[in-house]
Amino acid sequence: MNNSFDLLVVDIDGTIIDAGGNISADDKAAIAATQKRGVRVALSTGRVIEACRGIIAELELDGVHIFFDGAAVYDLSAGSMVYSRPVSRTTLEPAVEFARANRIYLELYALDRYFVEEINWAEKVHREFFGLTANLADFDEIIDRETIIKCELMIHNEAEEAGAALFLKYFEGRLTGSVARTPAYPEMKFINVVEPDVSKGAALVQLAEHFKIPLERIMAIGDGTNDIPLFQQAGLKVAMGNAHDELKALADYVTGTVDDSGVASAIERYLL
Repeated sequence: MNNSFDLLVVDIDGTIIDAGGNISADDKAAIAATQKRGVRVALSTGRVIEACRGIIAELELDGVHIFFDGAAVYDLSAGSMVYSRPVSRTTLEPAVEFARANRIYLELYALDRYFVEEINWAEKVHREFFGLTANLADFDEIIDRETIIKCELMIHNEAEEAGAALFLKYFEGRLTGSVARTPAYPEMKFINVVEPDVSKGAALVQLAEHFKIPLERIMAIGDGTNDIPLFQQAGLKVAMGNAHDELKALADYVTGTVDDSGVASAIERYLL
């Protein structure tokens, strides 16, 4: 039985989810075996809760996970928030005004829904791949009645890239943007816009405190630059073979790619 780690934290897109939106049989078996060994398994993702329920069910996980790129740690079993760091209203209001004035497409995410002021190409991506349905609304009304946990900028061309850069520069120090990707849409960037102190690493500290597990007894697996703060906190850092070089540089071990069931290989090496 593994005596070194009590918690395995796993990213989703590009780590256990491939370009087809699938989890390999080997990865599923390895995660199941990990749980049987008494090691907790938690997901850590930029995705919102509703975009993870099917994955959590497929992996037969329950309990507490990191969502919204670290802006929320949520207990699905209890249906309660362990930790959250929503976007402050004092920042959200000028963010909406700036996006409107500069014709920058912005999405607002509450706990279980997301809102847009226009329907465009991004709606199809969210609906078909993530299982999310957009709610068309006036952002002024949404700000009045909803707690917004994160905003999101969607990029698939140069104009959107420029708009996102303009937005993030303007709100530097008040908001931060981290890039998330999925193998299903390699040409796209999903920029999670959150409070400056939000990160997967900060959320991992909260998760560890919740479980009363020392950080050095946590193994983390990821592939993206938004996993860098996660690696800065975890005791053992495993980068996917398809990970960004910047993340690989921080890793204790580089496993196989998502297409080669790299998660299973890492689990077999360190946990089984």
